[in-house]
Amino acid sequence: MKQPERNSEDAPLSMEDLAALTPGEKDEYISRVRAEGRLLTSEEQYALFGPGPEALKVKSEPEIEVEEMEPAPLQPAQRARLEQDFFPELGDRAAPAPRLVQGIIFDLDDTLAHLARPREELMAEGARQAEAYMRSTGMDDLPDDIAENMVKARLFAEQKSEEEKEEHIADDAMSFLLQFNGYPASKMDPDVLRRAVEIFYAPEMTAWRLNPGAREALAALHQAGYKLAILANYNCDRIFQRTVDYLGIRAFFDVCLCSAAVEYRKPDPALFEIVLERWDALPYEVVVVGDSLIHDIQGGLEIGALTVQVATATVAQVRFDNEQTADRIVPDAVIEDLGLLPTLVEEWS
Repeated sequence: MKQPERNSEDAPLSMEDLAALTPGEKDEYISRVRAEGRLLTSEEQYALFGPGPEALKVKSEPEIEVEEMEPAPLQPAQRARLEQDFFPELGDRAAPAPRLVQGIIFDLDDTLAHLARPREELMAEGARQAEAYMRSTGMDDLPDDIAENMVKARLFAEQKSEEEKEEHIADDAMSFLLQFNGYPASKMDPDVLRRAVEIFYAPEMTAWRLNPGAREALAALHQAGYKLAILANYNCDRIFQRTVDYLGIRAFFDVCLCSAAVEYRKPDPALFEIVLERWDALPYEVVVVGDSLIHDIQGGLEIGALTVQVATATVAQVRFDNEQTADRIVPDAVIEDLGLLPTLVEEWS
């Protein structure tokens, strides 16, 4: 399209003419407008380049006022029914409200159970029986004080376990003692060693008795749907498991674990985390119950669980440790009667 020469007297091009210009003609037109010392009008800009951003905006629909509807009338009986059960059609299938507490982790010794005889007597009796058994298998050249040394080796291993925070296994302690007395591992029958350990621990295993109210508390918590576990510091897993069976309480628990099975001890959080993972539970959903402030309560506090100290009779070392740490390790609750535990847990739930 040939663009005519324009002067001040020329009539401006119509918007339709501008829109029909080729790109080159549009450039010539813009140059002429600049030569005239003026700017393009909004109409010219629209014709040459199309609508601007503001013109492309979608206009919002005008708000429509809606009159508020009157609420549907409800009879008092209908309202009471809805307030009581908002989904009556679900019936018994309605899911119960989740509880804060999902499970309880118990210590065993001096929390759920106690020894009916002094531990020193039981260890001495077991050592004599283990010695008699080993001599009956042909180990006649054992030293005369081997039974006494069994007890010393066990106590030493327990002390090292406490100091090093990892469990020294009973079978290893017995093996080391026998090697020290002339029976290297290459000459030792592993079945004889295993059986000797079991005989050594047998009097102690059968001397455990449940504390008053323990069975009733476990039954009540189990019936209420709480998950239950036992975590114990113990240096022989098979003896620990047989003790649980001997006490007749395994049916209440879905986790029965001792330090010998993993070789680290309470209060190591890793031991408690095994149970949390098994239950798929968070720490604050769990209650840790035990007699030891250092092993049980501190372990529970470190993972962020609720804690209950059972302040019943316990061994001298635990009593001493509790006295020394009472100002810095504070449980959430202290009870002297296990029968109070179900009510306490329910209140926390």
